Amino acid sequence: MIKFFYGDDRVRAKKAIEQFLGATDYEIIEGADLDSADLPSIFLGNSLFATTRTILIRDLTVNKPAYEKLPDYLNTPHKVVILELKLDKRSATYKSLKDQVEFQEFTLPKNPNFNLVFDIYRTAKHDGAKAVKMLEKIQAEEDPIMFCGLLISQALKDFNQKQGTKEKRVLKELSKLDLDLKSTSLQPWLLVQSFLLRLSSL
Repeated sequence: MIKFFYGDDRVRAKKAIEQFLGATDYEIIEGADLDSADLPSIFLGNSLFATTRTILIRDLTVNKPAYEKLPDYLNTPHKVVILELKLDKRSATYKSLKDQVEFQEFTLPKNPNFNLVFDIYRTAKHDGAKAVKMLEKIQAEEDPIMFCGLLISQALKDFNQKQGTKEKRVLKELSKLDLDLKSTSLQPWLLVQSFLLRLSSL
């Protein structure tokens, strides 16, 4: 069974993922890195220890060749969640999936700092230290996981405009940041600040 979870509320999406796949034992696959040839082993292959797998695939829609093959694997015996920040509902692939796959949207309430988050991201591209100072002014009002979700939305927009090496590296780093924020006991804002300081050199 395949489910699509999408939207910028990563906290609610994570709860839904855990309800469907379980709290910790699912596989995590970065959709941007997939080759179409990988899909049979993901959707139809078994593991050594179980015939049914639980799989989370993140950001598959940015990988157009692999995404377009997804309708071929609707008969997967595994439990699969595809997690996206946004969905293009005009695409032929979405239209072929919408009546056969469950889609759930998780959206955040309107954030008064919404535009400032994007200013911080744009600033960090050339001046990480300045971006960190901007972040320090609003971080008491923000949730780091939701903030990361907004950064990912901007990085995906950049990737859609120019699918270069830097844009791919930024998406990989943000995926790692997103995972670290949900699994580490370190100060979450220090992880975000570290990403902003590194962004200009990625």
